[in-house]
Amino acid sequence: QVQLVESGGGLVQAGGSLRLSCAASGRTFDSYTAGWFRQVPGKGREFVAAIRWNGVNTYSADSVKGRFAISRDNAKNTVYLQMDRLKPEDTSVYYCALHSLMYSTLAVTAPSTYDTWGQGTQGTVSS
Repeated sequence: QVQLVESGGGLVQAGGSLRLSCAASGRTFDSYTAGWFRQVPGKGREFVAAIRWNGVNTYSADSVKGRFAISRDNAKNTVYLQMDRLKPEDTSVYYCALHSLMYSTLAVTAPSTYDTWGQGTQGTVSS
């Protein structure tokens, strides 16, 4: 059974940075696209960023482009989300996820295409 464990959330002032980590166990991590999503109460899960299994191709939502960066270390079975120049509207619970298909070339923005999720980590940005 694969498990994803996020860490690195916390409270930061606007303009500050957070670095989220997601450690995977129990699965061939380096064969799957990994993604980060976020969700606030009363709203659906929103795509933030994704990275293909090879670590080369990355994707980001327009709302975070130029501020957030996704990366992965397959040797450590870990994916990261570096969040800079944070804004109060970035306040959310952040989830990492693994795509359901190995070596997938499918679109990465839909939560329904991911079948493994972490428990989430809270990121709060104060104004």
